[in-house]
Amino acid sequence: EPRRGAVQTITLDNGSEFAEHRQVAKAVSAKTYFCDPYRSCQRGTNENTNGLIRQYFPKGTDFRKVSDSALRRVVAKLNNRPRKRLGYRTPAQVFLGEYSGALKTAGAALNV
Repeated sequence: EPRRGAVQTITLDNGSEFAEHRQVAKAVSAKTYFCDPYRSCQRGTNENTNGLIRQYFPKGTDFRKVSDSALRRVVAKLNNRPRKRLGYRTPAQVFLGEYSGALKTAGAALNV
């Protein structure tokens, strides 16, 4: 029986940035998996999201020069973009629809 929660599994790359993966998995009560090296097909959502981000920030963008407000605008656009995988609902609709009762301030995260 699946646990109720925003995260049930975490699939990670093999980079050193995930050295603390056990603490993260424990904090969100999720199982952790690692991708095989050079297998981008095992990270489909990550690769798709990278492609969406690249529509706004081309490869090589110096994010130190990107304003917080510009980042927030892109986050809002992506969170409010309908996705086929979500039955043409937006990530914001899915998240807020399922968790709005538990997260009284969730709407504030989407305000730009």
